[in-house]
Amino acid sequence: MKVLVVDAGGRGNAIAHAFSKSDRVKEIYVAPGNGGSEFFEKCRLAEFNGAKIPSIRAVDTIVKFAKMMDIDLAYIGPEEPLSLGIVDRLEEEGIPAIGPKKEATILESSKCWAKDFLRKIGVPIPRYANFDDPEEAKEYIKENFQDGIVVKADGLAAGKGVYVCESVDEAFRAVDEIMVQKKFGDAGNRVVVEERLKGIEVAFTALSDGKTVKPFGHAKDYKRAFDKDDLEGLRDFYIGLTRKFYTKAQIEQLFREGKLINPNTGGMGAVSPHPDVGPEIEKKILDMVAEPIVRKFRELEGIEFKGVLYPVIMLVEEGGELVPKVLEINVRDCDPGTEAKMPRLESDIAEISMAIIEGELENTDIKFSSDYCVAVCAVSGALKGREGLKPGYPADHYTSQPISGIEVAMKEATIYANGIAKNDGGYVTTGGRVLTVVGKGESIETARGRAYSALSRISFPGMRYRKTIGLDVEE
Repeated sequence: MKVLVVDAGGRGNAIAHAFSKSDRVKEIYVAPGNGGSEFFEKCRLAEFNGAKIPSIRAVDTIVKFAKMMDIDLAYIGPEEPLSLGIVDRLEEEGIPAIGPKKEATILESSKCWAKDFLRKIGVPIPRYANFDDPEEAKEYIKENFQDGIVVKADGLAAGKGVYVCESVDEAFRAVDEIMVQKKFGDAGNRVVVEERLKGIEVAFTALSDGKTVKPFGHAKDYKRAFDKDDLEGLRDFYIGLTRKFYTKAQIEQLFREGKLINPNTGGMGAVSPHPDVGPEIEKKILDMVAEPIVRKFRELEGIEFKGVLYPVIMLVEEGGELVPKVLEINVRDCDPGTEAKMPRLESDIAEISMAIIEGELENTDIKFSSDYCVAVCAVSGALKGREGLKPGYPADHYTSQPISGIEVAMKEATIYANGIAKNDGGYVTTGGRVLTVVGKGESIETARGRAYSALSRISFPGMRYRKTIGLDVEE
């Protein structure tokens, strides 16, 4: 079997790594991939007419490559090519693909639509309202909240369109950035304003063949860019972001006053399995969230969902029990949750994938190891260069920085590349998230130790990572 994984980052490399363990799989091509896509046996970068695939949005080229290479199965990682209809296009060419068709991606591509749908089918969600006018959104915020406000861009924003706000003023700024300044383009034509829930957040994934829904692992995700006490890192970030100098005392004062915003990211690390999710909670999420979404989507909207369903869950205590409430829906696997989850997968991902294609998921076992994996992201942090001090991920950052120590680190942990390129001298950075280092062990402590030990072998200018991945810290 020849497999094509469509992805550009660490999630795609983790998926390709899982396929490489299958005896049914002969070759895995990754498109567009990156400099780390060939870290694992059987894996190689896709090339069409002697050139690399330019991006995940190059749907025409990807489909032509798949047809030319007689690909037996495609597995789509990110939301963007899914929303562009890549599964529809591949299936038109007779190439089976894991992922929902274009019409089904509305569950992720419109947060406003998804919230209304969830409310209609009775899936638990936060209190919310949708707006296409920024002033109306601000009026709603002013009348209904004092703190604990979440503002979300309606459309796809590469995981960066969510603002968790501590005050009304902060929420007003979020509305302006999304709807007025158009930071995320047309994705910000509408917004969801919702209450911020307190509880246990879970990155829960499930698989569906359109009829059957089965759990596909879960993770604890760490979204904040900095550890809470990393005032030095926050200081460098703010100086680079605002082009204004802050003393250490000024930063400490802003921190005490609650005015030092620790930005959300696409993810700084993850732990799988989620330490607070056992079989009972997993079944509750499946029964109350995942199964109703797939069933009612088919019954009420006439749309079949096949692929990976990733509802972001907040477990909220109500009446003495934990109730899973949906913060948002994704129609693909999580990132970096996938990097923490896939090394634990014991079942054959090729067999699981074919069961989804053939509608036989009900008769397929999905088994994960009881071991823990701790995945820590090394990112491009604050760095001074020719263009001055750049704040680093998730804001503007330098690239093309030389990386050392990857080969040594691989002896201690699994390394997935998020944003690197290979050149004659080794590897260089190409993105905000650079590498995800995954330690595995019988306990979280053992897995953490292996991840951070391997991470200590790696270095590049501006390299930054959180020190608390795997610990019970407030996000």
